[in-house]
Amino acid sequence: MSALAARTGAINLGQGFPDEDGPAAVLEEARRAIADGVNQYPPGRGIPELRRAIADHQRHWYGLSPDPDRDVLVTAGATEALSAALLALTDGPADEVVVFEPFYDSYAACVALAGARLVRVRLHRTATGFAPDPDELTAAVTDRTRIILVNDPHNPTGAVFSRELQQQIVALAHRHDTLIITDEVYEHLRFDSDHVPIASLPGAWERTLTVSSGGKTFSTTGWKIGWISGPAPLIEAVLAVKQFLTYVNGAPFQPAIATGLRLPDEYFVQIATAMRAKSDVLATGLGGAGFDVIPSHGTYFTVADAAPLGATEAAAFCRSLPGRAGVVAIPLTAFVTPEHRGEYATLVRFAACKRIEVLQDAAARLAGLARP
Repeated sequence: MSALAARTGAINLGQGFPDEDGPAAVLEEARRAIADGVNQYPPGRGIPELRRAIADHQRHWYGLSPDPDRDVLVTAGATEALSAALLALTDGPADEVVVFEPFYDSYAACVALAGARLVRVRLHRTATGFAPDPDELTAAVTDRTRIILVNDPHNPTGAVFSRELQQQIVALAHRHDTLIITDEVYEHLRFDSDHVPIASLPGAWERTLTVSSGGKTFSTTGWKIGWISGPAPLIEAVLAVKQFLTYVNGAPFQPAIATGLRLPDEYFVQIATAMRAKSDVLATGLGGAGFDVIPSHGTYFTVADAAPLGATEAAAFCRSLPGRAGVVAIPLTAFVTPEHRGEYATLVRFAACKRIEVLQDAAARLAGLARP
């Protein structure tokens, strides 16, 4: 869809990358590091400065106390952290990985590479967004479950998991001796409440690996600096795989992300406020164009139903949208396995991580869809 946007000149509200750079202090630290010769292989676990910043950040915001030398591993983005963890901690088709559907597309690919079995729990549309059925989740997690994979805040739906759902996940993990992996790259882009990592819940730390990155928080998605934290034995297992994937990456960007994690609290509050404002502009524009807009509670993304505009199949609708309105979006069915696409057949994901004036331009273009 990004290639389609480039080819047609349409506004790209499909792929989730910002059109503005991150904080000046972070960018300047990367320049300084390059000038100072931080251009060779960093340590395999990541530079100590960044690992300490990750540990301090988790302590400050969430009350967690990971050991930066044993419980933290720097990776080539969150995607590598997830890939390495799934490859390290599953052992063929007897192991099952429970995911919430729709899901970020790399999840299914990584589970397949690991030779494990993917078990899907659907997020159903509700009056306030998307949420799973608790009974369906309970039925999905069994003694065959090796990992429950959680993405919160959730891409692509913009959902935020309730405390009750988090507690249910931890309880099921204990009942079935299951590990939890959480993808929390949007941890600072929640609109209605503070983020609470599952690892901070009672009884969760010893069986939870938490994944995040600097890409979304500091608008540096191209730097690919991520991390994974959790109990040392699990991190050792992930490291054993990670070292044969990228080995290491992004040496001069690692101190820059460390600088970002040490920014004042006001920065993290401000980015959530700014993204909420952008999300509101996008939602208002979509509503004015005739879409049925589903509330987003975090992330870059807003999902809208194109059925009121006559759509019967989201992929076809999205392929036609650049020609009709000069805007690119992504069908939610791209994040769903074929047998479950019916429930999401006319739903479309739009990205709000653009400048306000770009979103306003997109809204004006989309308004033409509502005209007879």
